[in-house]
Amino acid sequence: MNEVVTVTLALAVGTYAFRLVGPALHGRVTVPPRVQELASAGAVVLLVALLATGTLTESGGFAGWARPAGVLVAAALAWRRAPFATVVLAAATTTALLRLTGTR
Repeated sequence: MNEVVTVTLALAVGTYAFRLVGPALHGRVTVPPRVQELASAGAVVLLVALLATGTLTESGGFAGWARPAGVLVAAALAWRRAPFATVVLAAATTTALLRLTGTR
């Protein structure tokens, strides 16, 4: 067995084990409210970090201003509860138009 198959199987077994732990321990282990709050805050922080790195970086450098502008338009429309298709199309259009004008 090569290394890729071994690592893939190990990750599959680990993922399946995590999925089994939830139902198996439900009701037996109580998580304090403070830990639940920290876990929720941690999830938000990770999502914001992912958004920031995906928006602002490309190939180890600054991605330019067109992409963050598109994300900003998408965020504004999502905040106003616009339909998902509208949000995506507006963000893509904003980014494309800025790139057509030469804004990187």
